[in-house]
Amino acid sequence: MASFPLSLPDARGERLTLEAAPQRLVSLVPSQSELLAHLAEDRLAGVTRFCIRPDHLREQKEIVGGTKNVDVEQVKALQPDLVLANIEENTRETVTALEAFAPVFVTDVKSVPDAATMIRAVGKLIAQTPDAKALAGRLERAFADLGATDVLPLRAVYLIWRDPFMTVGRDTIIGDVMERAGFANAFADRTRYPEVSMQEIAEAAPEVVFLPDEPFPFPQKDRFSADLRDALPETPVEFVDGQLFSWYGPRLADAPPYLRNLRRQLQASEPDRS
Repeated sequence: MASFPLSLPDARGERLTLEAAPQRLVSLVPSQSELLAHLAEDRLAGVTRFCIRPDHLREQKEIVGGTKNVDVEQVKALQPDLVLANIEENTRETVTALEAFAPVFVTDVKSVPDAATMIRAVGKLIAQTPDAKALAGRLERAFADLGATDVLPLRAVYLIWRDPFMTVGRDTIIGDVMERAGFANAFADRTRYPEVSMQEIAEAAPEVVFLPDEPFPFPQKDRFSADLRDALPETPVEFVDGQLFSWYGPRLADAPPYLRNLRRQLQASEPDRS
């Protein structure tokens, strides 16, 4: 168990010191809201409107705006003694404003190991070390068991947005999950979330294109999948569960069976590939 006072550095290198275990938590990141619900839901006071897991969360917790447009005064009214934020999801201006009245721990998760490290750190901060260590260990074992396949990775493009199309590069949790699941990211030579044209997608010569249901709901927008199928008539275009590729809380520990099955299904469609 963590002992207090407790001091931990966050992803910015800022050292956060807590005199006692926090009792009123606010999370500004969907993945981390799900994590706090898993570890200490009774202490979770506020979340964003995008914090949709567990299903009941938005009905039972105060909504403090969106990830990019947090209502700082609403957060202040909740009197939190710890706020969880993220470098990618939240703005620097929001974090600075919140730090005027509450401790803020900022994360930056770009890989499965980063996710395990973040889970353990949050567990320490909220005095839930045993449960957090158990979850992080389960996550690590699940991906270790996923392992490398005995066939060549499938070259894949994973799109997250349209008009323009946006994909994932290196240094992203999605890119890391793809590689661990046996999919070679066709845009791994780029960083973060680059815009790409239909021509660039075609020139990348993917063996599969993944269309997730978030952040853009591709399965509900037939036009974009139809355009891709027209441009890449020989390439499978697969709708996938975006949360299992990108959420880095408890859901990530449950992703490997889904990823393994997805890889096997695609592998079976190319029986002569080795």
